[in-house]
Amino acid sequence: MIATSTTSTVRTVRQTIMQGEARASADERVIMSTVLGSCVATCLYDPIARVGGMNHYLLAKPLDQSVACSDGSYGLYLMELLINEMLKLGADKRRMKARLYGGANMSAGLSRIGSENAAFARQFLRDEAIQTVFEDLEGSNARRIEFSPVNGLVRARTVVGEAVPSIKPINLTKDNPRGGSQGQLGDVDLF
Repeated sequence: MIATSTTSTVRTVRQTIMQGEARASADERVIMSTVLGSCVATCLYDPIARVGGMNHYLLAKPLDQSVACSDGSYGLYLMELLINEMLKLGADKRRMKARLYGGANMSAGLSRIGSENAAFARQFLRDEAIQTVFEDLEGSNARRIEFSPVNGLVRARTVVGEAVPSIKPINLTKDNPRGGSQGQLGDVDLF
């Protein structure tokens, strides 16, 4: 008689999706994660093939139309890349489902890049006939996303207040030409 255990010792494999990246996986151990401000992440999955993936793009398309879209910063390139990577793993585009996150307008008075990114994602998915099952787009807060590509489950948390990294001004003075507090920055010795 062979004894079997009902407890699993499957170890989670975390993959951080950075700006300009797209990844796909059929590995049940994988959890993909990212943090978004005005950027958008598309979480795509095929529930039958149990294949999914995530991308993270900075801009929907180049501001200068003469620039090629084959840069990882742009949504068009990363959407196509994500779909193609999923197809290689056995997904069927007709079964793909999408969840959209990000596109925040983080600073009042600045351009509406977040809204433009969100609008691009919605339109791209409509054009490609990929069903959007959920979206958490726009607003003014950053988001932390964790995605299980094989089953499409997502945990999304809003990042507010002190948890959001801020850019602090550097005060340059005659007595402190490097900025920062004294002793914080050191000299560099060249060899």
